[in-house]
Amino acid sequence: MSQRNMLTEKMMESIRSILPITAIVAIVCFAIVPVPSGLMLAFLLGALMMIVGMGLFSLGADLSMSKIGGHIGSKMTTTRKLWLILVLSFILGTAITLAEPDLQVLATNVPAIDKNVLLIAVSVGVGFFLMVSMLRILFAVSLRTMLIVFYVAVFSLALIVNREMLSVAFDSGGVTTGPMTVPFIMSLGVGVSAIRSDENAKSDSFGLVALCSIGPVLAVMLLGLIFEVRDGAGSTGVIPDFGMTVDIGAGYVREIPDYLREVAMALLPIFCFFLVFQVVSLHLRRKPFRQILIGILYTYTGLVLFLTGVNVGFSPLGEVMGETMASLPVKWMIIPLAILMGWFIIQAEPAVHVLTKQVEELTAGAVSERAIGLSLSLAVASANGLAMLRVLTGIPIMYFLIPGYMAALLLSFYVPGTFTGIAFDSGGVASGPLTATFMLSFAIGACSAVGGNIMTDAFGLVALVAMMPLITVQGLGAIYVLKSGKVSEETPVLDDEIIELW
Repeated sequence: MSQRNMLTEKMMESIRSILPITAIVAIVCFAIVPVPSGLMLAFLLGALMMIVGMGLFSLGADLSMSKIGGHIGSKMTTTRKLWLILVLSFILGTAITLAEPDLQVLATNVPAIDKNVLLIAVSVGVGFFLMVSMLRILFAVSLRTMLIVFYVAVFSLALIVNREMLSVAFDSGGVTTGPMTVPFIMSLGVGVSAIRSDENAKSDSFGLVALCSIGPVLAVMLLGLIFEVRDGAGSTGVIPDFGMTVDIGAGYVREIPDYLREVAMALLPIFCFFLVFQVVSLHLRRKPFRQILIGILYTYTGLVLFLTGVNVGFSPLGEVMGETMASLPVKWMIIPLAILMGWFIIQAEPAVHVLTKQVEELTAGAVSERAIGLSLSLAVASANGLAMLRVLTGIPIMYFLIPGYMAALLLSFYVPGTFTGIAFDSGGVASGPLTATFMLSFAIGACSAVGGNIMTDAFGLVALVAMMPLITVQGLGAIYVLKSGKVSEETPVLDDEIIELW
């Protein structure tokens, strides 16, 4: 497929992802919730920038990050030096996470922690657990065992961590499994799994994303033990005042240089590492090398446009909309609205359609594409509703996470191991860019209106969205077992049936 056709496909995927939520917000603002016309226009312009930016970014990630991960993973296997594989995994995991757009958005919205400190902590957490994931693949350790051990550690640490850090910690785990990190990590894992020659090597490449999402949770919890957390009450920032159309243009023009610099600093580590690796080991030919450089340029341009559109026009309207609705006499209406938006957000995620189709093929039709799509829609819609319930009532996040993860881990004993890996990996698919951008801002605005604590009551939305598919996908795995009569630990996975989560 030519780059032009690929770009057209990515733009259409981006439109399908962002247009539904944009339409819902526009209808609500025109019919129910009054917002300043300047802010509405800035929102629509931001949505357009997000569509173009996400399309360019997705194309760039396919042309560059996935290929870099695959090339480096393959080269790492030829060395067969454990220490080198672990060191490179840590460096790459840390570098690639710094450029993750969902993480950038989350770090910008957290009022109580310095943005750079949070970015570094989360990135180091991913890097460390990418090393752990490589060890699991190389030594064929059970994914279920590792998940149980690490989640016991997570919830044990949660008993002594500052309450204001818990929701942010679990949200950090959800946003790191995004469009930048997932294809890179999956490509790296498939390459490293080639070292093993047994029949389960390919299926053991599942679970990388699941394990890497635990690292940020632990890292942010440890951060809460070390650093003093600032007060999280109130709004996260000043809502821009777009009185005139020229103010909208000035607002965007003023912010673009900052994001040009931030994105350059975020991509620089992985870019420099790739250049060094190319000179020392890869030695790619001119054409594939040039394609990767073009892909990095697409990634850079798309990420700048995406982040500018999110932070200048898209997220501010979400916060104002949430604050306005929560100030109405019938403030409970934010719950069904959040459920509705959650339903359409997950249906519009391109990665979900890839996942549902390949799970149907993997199970030979025992679990249909429609069934898994419906289960994910119900999971994300209900997660959004629970998040708004927390905003209105202040119910602690652990009241949902502890029973949810206990149910997910218990299910892992009754479904094939491949389904467990797919389920824990698919949490990253569900908590896509729109959850971290609009829905989180909506929750922050609503929380501010009802006088809640943003750190404890608004954050945690991404964590709930990432948790629910762990239960629903494994539930479908249990249905598969009942229909097929297969109760083996692993479901056979052919080379061309590897589930691609992005």
